[in-house]
This record gives sequence, C-alpha cells and structure tokens, in this order.
Amino acid sequence: MSDAAEAHLLIVDDDERIRGLLQKFLIRNGFWVTSARDAEHARRILSGLEFDMIVLDVMMPGEDGVALTKSLRETLATPILLLTAKGDTEDRIKGLEAGADDYLAKPFEPKELLLRINAILRRMPDATNRADGPKFVNLGPLRYDVERSELLNGETVIRLTSTESALMRIFAANLGEALSRSRLVEDLGRDKGQAQERAVDVQITRLRRKIEEDPKQPRFLQTVRGEGYLLSSD
Repeated sequence: MSDAAEAHLLIVDDDERIRGLLQKFLIRNGFWVTSARDAEHARRILSGLEFDMIVLDVMMPGEDGVALTKSLRETLATPILLLTAKGDTEDRIKGLEAGADDYLAKPFEPKELLLRINAILRRMPDATNRADGPKFVNLGPLRYDVERSELLNGETVIRLTSTESALMRIFAANLGEALSRSRLVEDLGRDKGQAQERAVDVQITRLRRKIEEDPKQPRFLQTVRGEGYLLSSD
C-alpha cells in the first residue's frame, strides 16, 4: 500500500506534545492516525486493530522502543519506523537488529518523516511493485514466492518485514548478480550514505537468519568481496 489516503499509522511516543503534533501533521497529509502513550498502551491498541505502519519512539519509560520492536516482530510483519536520539548510533543498530525497517534521528523536519513513511509504504508488496524475473526462488528447503512476497517452508509462511521483503524482491529480480550496498540503498528508496549502507548490512544479517541453515556460512545470500551481496538459488 502506497496511498497515504488509505494508510493507517500508529504513533507511539510518551511525550504528549510530540504525539499530538505528529498526529495533526500526518492527518493533514492524508493518513489515518492512532496514537499510544507507551508500549503497554500500544499493545492494547494492536490487539484490536491492524496498521499499515508503526512510528515508534525509542526512548520511553518502561519497555523502550527497541524492546517493543523485538517483541512485536514475533507476531507482526507491520513496518516499524523508529525515532531515535541524534547521537545514539548504537540504538539505531539495535533497533534494526530487533526488526525495525528504518530509523529517523531527532530532531527531524516533519517533511523528512513524511518522506520516510512514504518510502517504506512504497516498499510494501503490491501489484505495481512486483519484480520482473522468476515467480519462485528455491532456497534449499525454502521457497520464495516473488508475486506474493512470501518466504515459505513447505506450507508455513516465514514472516518477513517490509524491508526484508523488498530486499528479496530486489535480489530475485537480479538473481546471481552481485549488488553493491549503495545500489541496494538506492533501490530501497533510502538516502545515500554510510549510515544507510551499514543499516543494509544489518538487514542482510537478519535475512540470512531466516533463509540460511548456517547464517555465518551463507549458501544462498552470499557476500562478494569488493562487489556487495548476491542471491543464488538451487
């Protein structure tokens, strides 16, 4: 889904002022918006509603944003955008490792938040975002359905985040071809730079845990020294 008019966002932030400002700004830009004051409140809302994206502050009392992300990833594939303090690089990496799709450092311009949200929504699988190439990619006992953007072990679906799905579609469309980190950053619709390239490395590590029998010695999602990453199939 990439149409803001149809997208429902959950904003989770313990600061009432920021929560209110974000909600008003995003509603003005065509989104449906629900807000939560902390992790517990967010869980109650999520138990009864489905969302197209969760915008989540890292620094919250009680359960923080990284811990909540990791917990939600056990049952949800909903895209998660983390809001982090500007200097907390380690928090950003922890957030990505926990399953977040992207992060935005505070303070930020509201327009930048809008761009990040729309970029993530565009990566969600839909009829206009299917890669040209094979319909299925066989990865040992696993099979990736390109059109449905599903990773399957027999009939069991292995949950992928929107970023992991986007990476799989990119690799499936370029099977057997080494793709540089800068190319992957560009194809994911992210800003260029070393920070985003490092973020891609983290997402690749997470993806390997899902498709490789031994993630430390990858058989399918390989590193090509000096060139980038390559997906090969059986």
